[in-house]
Amino acid sequence: MIRSPHDDQVPRELDPGTGLPVGPRLADPGPAKAPRREVLEGRYARLEPLDPVRHRDDLHAASTPSDADVRFRYLFEPPPDSLETFDSWLAGAVGSPDPLYFAVIDRATGRVEGRQTLMRITPAHRCIEIGNIYWGPRIAGTRVATEAMYLFAAYVLETLGYRRFEWKCNALNAPSRRAALRFGFTWEGHFRREMIVRGRTRDTAWYAMIDEEWPALKEAYERWLAPENFDAEGLQKTRLSDLTAAALTR
Repeated sequence: MIRSPHDDQVPRELDPGTGLPVGPRLADPGPAKAPRREVLEGRYARLEPLDPVRHRDDLHAASTPSDADVRFRYLFEPPPDSLETFDSWLAGAVGSPDPLYFAVIDRATGRVEGRQTLMRITPAHRCIEIGNIYWGPRIAGTRVATEAMYLFAAYVLETLGYRRFEWKCNALNAPSRRAALRFGFTWEGHFRREMIVRGRTRDTAWYAMIDEEWPALKEAYERWLAPENFDAEGLQKTRLSDLTAAALTR
């Protein structure tokens, strides 16, 4: 018998006509809502639909640090080598409905420090992905970036009614793979030769969280993001990875 690591978790019923196993029938099989260009507000981060006027200068500055080649290595596009190159990319990003781009703003400074998208938007199947993530050096690994992820997850799984929220990355991108697990995504597979990106082969590591996991994961995020989880220097007392791992074992 062919089995997968998730077989024991697959809900099933027996089809009355054939006796074969089938997935449970949904009480409401209707589509999720399409994401809109709206502001998502948090304690540390604010997500705004990408705007070529308000966000251009800050995002360009955040996208051109001294180690930009490293930070962009696994993204679909290289770092901008000029303001003209950046403007060309920005025009395409602003006009794109899928991926749908949001600027990531540090509320403490009001500066745009990165961007992220909702993509592969499939309302009919209630499936959506976060992608094109670039968190600049001032917010990478901070509460701002983590809350930016939380705001997306809450938006798609609660407000819009999606059942599945995906994270995919280059299988060689070890930091992204660690981040997926820290954020509470479950590894689902390794897709060989899945893409050609910037002229190179890309195998893709595939992760997802699903709607029934979200209440426990939401509690984990909110506990980690709470001000009392940080000392006077802003250092965490409890790791998010510990909280999300515990949430997924409930």
